[in-house]
Amino acid sequence: MVPEATFTSYYGRPVLKAPSWHPADIAGYLFLGGLAGGSSIVAAGADLTGRPGLARTTRVGALGAVTLSGLALVHDLGRPSRFVNMLRVIKLTSPMSVGSWILTAYAPLAAGAAGSDVLGRWPRTGRLLGLGAAVLAPALVSYTAVLICDTAVPAWHEAYPDMPFVFVGSSAASAAGLGLLTAPAQAEPCRRLAMFGGLLEIGASRRIVHRTSFVAEAYRLGRARTLLRAAEGLTGFGIVGGLLGRRRHWLSRLAGLALLAGGACERFGLFEAGMISATDPKYVVVPQRRADLH
Repeated sequence: MVPEATFTSYYGRPVLKAPSWHPADIAGYLFLGGLAGGSSIVAAGADLTGRPGLARTTRVGALGAVTLSGLALVHDLGRPSRFVNMLRVIKLTSPMSVGSWILTAYAPLAAGAAGSDVLGRWPRTGRLLGLGAAVLAPALVSYTAVLICDTAVPAWHEAYPDMPFVFVGSSAASAAGLGLLTAPAQAEPCRRLAMFGGLLEIGASRRIVHRTSFVAEAYRLGRARTLLRAAEGLTGFGIVGGLLGRRRHWLSRLAGLALLAGGACERFGLFEAGMISATDPKYVVVPQRRADLH
């Protein structure tokens, strides 16, 4: 009898070259970009419905988040000129190229809207800039999901049907968390947004983690498993706390913190799972062998 073949790779080395991305930079960039986009949508809605306190804090939050997101990306690239070089052309088939232009177009709009609100000058211009930022926000919160799924990293690439829903839901929940944290008295819409976004995030994330495929195992190992479980627990608490905190501002603020922390844990957990699947060659070779057998 010929024994069943067991998995091996050349000298035990990875088949793929894992992305040389620093976790704090890129996972932070993924989280902060989503927070910025979601906050601009909340700010635009608050402005149009007469909630000036909520509009101001989320506009400022959007500017702070997109600034930190851009700094994290540039830090990972090594020097600012590398980001500038990406703007020399636009390549519609490249998520990185399109995303660079989205980020470049969004940031001045967010800055103008926040500046107008804080200074109390040019309110009509500030409102138009805020609406412009809100128009670009859906692309900002979702393109990063396309970006990582368009790589050869097995755990990310296989999750492409569900990853955009995780990113959109997480961004909505995080933005709602910022509103609950900074303006609980005017944050009634944020409570509903937290429930919608949080449930979407949890549902889509569970579909990714609990798929029956071999590669999905990477989401259930090590730090990825810990972070994703923490994300689900924090987001669930944020949803419940937001709904129960209508007359308890301290509870609303605590729920807001939980939603923000849950969004960060979600991005870092997804990032960690991708690195696990890229560095272990079995996640590349075993699925290919099974496909050949079928």
